[in-house]
Amino acid sequence: MITISTVIDKFESKYLERYKASILPSHKNALRAMKICRKNHGPLMLAQCTNKECMKHRYIPHSCGHRSCPHCQNHEGWQWIENQLDKQLPTQYYLLTFTIPSELRDVAWKNQRTVYSLLFQSVQNILKQFTKNDKKLQGTPGFIAVLHTHSRRLAFHPHIHVVIADGCISKDKRLWRKKSGKFLFSYRALAKVFRARFLSSLVDNNLCVPNNCPDKWVVDCKSVGNGSKALIYLGKYLYKGVIQEKDIIKSERGMITFRYFDSKDKKYKTRKVKGEYFLWLVMQHVLPKGFRKTRSYGFLHPCSKKLIKLLQYLLKFIPLKMLNKPKQRAEIICKCCGSIMKIFQTMIPSHLSPKTVPT
Repeated sequence: MITISTVIDKFESKYLERYKASILPSHKNALRAMKICRKNHGPLMLAQCTNKECMKHRYIPHSCGHRSCPHCQNHEGWQWIENQLDKQLPTQYYLLTFTIPSELRDVAWKNQRTVYSLLFQSVQNILKQFTKNDKKLQGTPGFIAVLHTHSRRLAFHPHIHVVIADGCISKDKRLWRKKSGKFLFSYRALAKVFRARFLSSLVDNNLCVPNNCPDKWVVDCKSVGNGSKALIYLGKYLYKGVIQEKDIIKSERGMITFRYFDSKDKKYKTRKVKGEYFLWLVMQHVLPKGFRKTRSYGFLHPCSKKLIKLLQYLLKFIPLKMLNKPKQRAEIICKCCGSIMKIFQTMIPSHLSPKTVPT
């Protein structure tokens, strides 16, 4: 398997030279972190065997912990998934996708923090408005929004996925209202309002809207059953970057070949690009520092834990997480006796040899 750190070692200088005019500080930080991810020349941590008859020490390279690194934070990703599954209710869920057209991608790239924030804000306001005005719902919805900036081919393609329940809470009447049927909202109506609301927010923030902006936008809305598969799908991309290292197939003659799943043909395809361009494809999806790519609203907000538990109790529903044991972090096993090792010290500088590190 070809690791992302190996690709960085090989093509970093060409990448920095070719794209120096477009590289952002967040890109450089991500590049620096992923380059030493789990490498011996990076920070180390000291682990000791818990078997009193063994007590062996072992120095282990640190993972970088960067949220765009495909090598890290698998445990954090599953924690997020488990937290969302813990909020499930016995109702139908829908997956909505709000996509900005290609004509606005240049504006989005040059004003990432502002445009991404406006994208979240527009989606939030639209769904709250549609739920409130719906004859069967007329209440406050609960939904989870996740920002993706990439297509399967790693092109720049900002869009927001939303997992939303077909039920809502009426605060005035203190009722749980549920919508029956095969459809939640009209995707045509959602797209029309989304276009008007988002373009208006761009103008209000003094951002230029191109003259060739299309009249018809794309909003997809489909049923996803109890929502479990949709949440697992979204959770896998939260903390593991835009490509998995197992999908980096080949590195030869200055070229990188990676595979991706084509949703139209329902099969894997490959793409071959220059090494420095591959790094650019990966790094362009690193979000601005501190920007949250997932947000929860309504009765799924983190501050509504008591409300969720009350709803689950009244609806006599036990969430999936309660039926299964939470996924545990992988343990470090002693190579000498097979016992579990415990970490005693972290972030040991690489220039310190193991002999000089206090034990």
